[in-house]
Amino acid sequence: MRRREFLLSAAGGALALSTRGSFAAAGQAPLILVTADLEAHIAVVNAATGGLVRRVRTADGPRSIERAGGTAVVAHTDLGRVTLIDTATVASRRVAGTFEEPRYTAAHPDRRHALVTDSGAGEVVVIDLLRARVVARVDVGGKARHVSLDPSGRRLWLALGSKADRIAVVDVSEITRPRLTRTFRPPYRAHDIVFTPSGDRVWVTSGDRRTIGIYDSATGALLRRIAAQAPPQHVAFSAGGLVAYVASGDDGALRVHGVDGRLFRTSHVPEGSYNVSRGGGYVFTPSLDRGTLCLLDHSGKVRRTVQVSRSAHDACFAWGTR
Repeated sequence: MRRREFLLSAAGGALALSTRGSFAAAGQAPLILVTADLEAHIAVVNAATGGLVRRVRTADGPRSIERAGGTAVVAHTDLGRVTLIDTATVASRRVAGTFEEPRYTAAHPDRRHALVTDSGAGEVVVIDLLRARVVARVDVGGKARHVSLDPSGRRLWLALGSKADRIAVVDVSEITRPRLTRTFRPPYRAHDIVFTPSGDRVWVTSGDRRTIGIYDSATGALLRRIAAQAPPQHVAFSAGGLVAYVASGDDGALRVHGVDGRLFRTSHVPEGSYNVSRGGGYVFTPSLDRGTLCLLDHSGKVRRTVQVSRSAHDACFAWGTR
């Protein structure tokens, strides 16, 4: 996705950058980690109050961030680097291993491993979070980007590009021996890929048109398509899997769907709010264009919008019960 010209300046604030510390002072406050990709740090936001708790210094260009157990995995695409942040102590470690263009992360249910797509190398890379080391790689034959792992931790789907003409399926039943099982062509250019919490369906959004496909995860069959807003769209599911939240950054909109695709609600969010996540009773979407974090409740109603940086590409929940 191309960057737009960022017109808004960074949010003010006297919070010092920090590489170590503790979130203990915040108690059990629902905390969200937000990438400030133009400013080399992670902003920590208290979702309940909208307050900026601190800024955690990182290497340049933190782009994607995903929680895997008690660790936040941060990909620095331009640097070819992945760092790990302990969500309780905010201590960071650099992952030992080489990357070309790390993109996005899928957390394994064992809470010890994470799978990172490397679009430059055309690989999926398996990281041991405890040892901060690369333990396996698999060539997937294309520019690996958005990725999702089924809840059992056995099957991985990923898009081979931002407007992908192919989707790859990887067997990760043996986590240190990932194996590409097949690729297939969707009837549109794919962008985001997300398993439902039940694991029986996969939602695949489009990078080039206003549509989303719902697939059978076992057979790969396209079961139905639903209308969407401007591409690219990104998806997050509620904890129970009955509700899907779909963000369209170009339209500045977040739609709430039933798991069957039925549309319940459309809410306005800041333009550039492409990625969407949920946790701690909140749905949240950061804005690449505006540097905001928009927080919504489970029904999709906007509760508050927080200015965190000049540009905010991604966010993940860090504290409390997921």
